Amino acid sequence: MNEIYVMSATVAYVVLLLLISRVVGRYTDNNAFFRGSRKSPWFAVAFGMIGASISGISFVSVPGMVLAEDMTYLQTCFGFVVGYALVAYVLLPLYYRLNLVSIYQYLDWRFGTSAYRTGAAVFLISKAVASSFRLYVVALILQRFLFNKFLIPFELSVLLIVFLLWFYTKRSGIRSIVWTDCLNTFLLIAALICIIVQVLLQTHLSINEAWDVVTSSPHSNVFVWENGWSGSHFAKQFVGGIFIVVAMTGLDQDMMQKNLSCKSLEEAQKNMCCYSCAFLPVNALLLGLGVLLLYFASLKGIALPTSGDEILPMLCAEGHLGAATMVFFMVGIMAATLSSADSAMTSITTSVCVDVLHRPDKVHIRRWVHGMVAIVLWLLVCAFSWLKETSVLDAFYTMISYTYGPLMALFFFGLATRRNLRGMWVPWVCIASPFMCLGVEVVVRSCTNYQFGYEVLLLNSVLSFGALWFISIRNKEGGK
Repeated sequence: MNEIYVMSATVAYVVLLLLISRVVGRYTDNNAFFRGSRKSPWFAVAFGMIGASISGISFVSVPGMVLAEDMTYLQTCFGFVVGYALVAYVLLPLYYRLNLVSIYQYLDWRFGTSAYRTGAAVFLISKAVASSFRLYVVALILQRFLFNKFLIPFELSVLLIVFLLWFYTKRSGIRSIVWTDCLNTFLLIAALICIIVQVLLQTHLSINEAWDVVTSSPHSNVFVWENGWSGSHFAKQFVGGIFIVVAMTGLDQDMMQKNLSCKSLEEAQKNMCCYSCAFLPVNALLLGLGVLLLYFASLKGIALPTSGDEILPMLCAEGHLGAATMVFFMVGIMAATLSSADSAMTSITTSVCVDVLHRPDKVHIRRWVHGMVAIVLWLLVCAFSWLKETSVLDAFYTMISYTYGPLMALFFFGLATRRNLRGMWVPWVCIASPFMCLGVEVVVRSCTNYQFGYEVLLLNSVLSFGALWFISIRNKEGGK
C-alpha cells in the first residue's frame, strides 16, 4: 500500500513539472534555451540553485556524514560562502562583460582555440560522467524501494527518468529549469522539514528538546583545530570549500548558465549572495537530521548499517518512521536528483552546440544534440550498473574531481597574468597535471603520513598553474 502512495505522489509531481515546463516554454528560441533570454528573476534563480547544488547524493549522504565525521562538513560550507563571493565579484563580471553564452568562450578570447577546446572537453567529460554517476546512485535507491515493487527493470526505470528530464527541458532549456528547480527546491526543503517533524513525533521531542539532543550529541562537533595532519582540520576544510565552489560553480557551465540568464550582472550577483547564505542553513538542517536519526535508532534499538549513506534511506523507506515519511523521502530525493540532472543535461547541450559545433543559432541542431545527450547519460548510468564494482566507481569518480584543477588554473592564469600559452601544449598539461598531483599526494602520504583533504584541489591547481607558466610566452602586446 505504501508503494501506491509513493507512486501517486510521483505521478502528481511529474504532472506538475510538465505543466510548469509547458507554461514557461511557449514561444521560445535558442536564446531562451541557452540563456533564458536574459529575463530570469534573480530570486527564482537563487532559490532553484539550492536544490541544484544539493543533489540526490547530498540529500542521502550529508545526514549520514555525522556517523563518521560528526558535523565537520559545516567547515567546508563556511568556505563555500567565501567561494561564492569570489564567483560573484570576480568571475561573473568577466562573463557578463564578454557577453558569453558558454563560459569557456573566455579561454578562446584569452588564449585561442586550443585552450578553448581543452577547457570545453574537460567540462564535457567531467560533467557527463559525474552527472551519470549521481543519477546512478540515486536510481539504485529508487529501484530498491520503489521500482522493484512494480517489477520495473533498472534499465527501464533509468530510461523513464532520463526521458522525463529530456521531455521537460527539450523546448526551452534553462528558462524551464529556472522555474522547475524552484519547485524541486521547495519540495526538497519541504521533504527535509517533514522528515524532521516525523522524527520528533516518533521520539516525542519538542523543538527545544531536539535542539538539546543535537547540541549535546558527541556527533555535534563542528570544528577540528587539533591534528593538522588530519583531512578534517578546519583550515583544510575551509580553504578546500572555497576552491571547490570556485572550480565546481564558477568554472562550471552547469551552474553558471543559470546565473547568466539573469537580467543584469547586479541581479546575478544578488542571486549568488542570497543563494550562498541559504545554502549553509540547509546543510545544517541535513546534518542536524543525521544526529536526530542516530538518536532515534538508539532509542528504538534499530541496528544501523555501517555505511552512513544507507542510514536515511533505510529508516525512511523501510517504514521505521511511518508511511508518510517514506513518501516525503521519495519525493525529496527525486526532486533533488532532477534539480541537478536537468541543468547538467542542458549545460552539456549548450557546450556541445556552442563550444564544439559552433552552431548556437540552429534550433534543429540543438534539439538533435539534446536528444543525443539524453541517450549518452542513459548509457553511462547503465554502464555503471553493469560494472557493479563500487570501489572502481569510487576511484573513477574521485579522479573526475582532479580535472577541475587544470580548468581552474587555465582561468586564473588568464586573469592573473598577461602571458600567452603555446596552444599545442595546453591539452598535455591538462592531462598530465592530475597525475602529477596524484603522485605528489602518494609521496607526501608515504613519507609524512599527511592526509590530504579537500585541499588536493588547490594542490592540483597550483601544479597546473606552474606547468602552464612553463609553456607560456610573454605577450609583447600587453595581453588581453
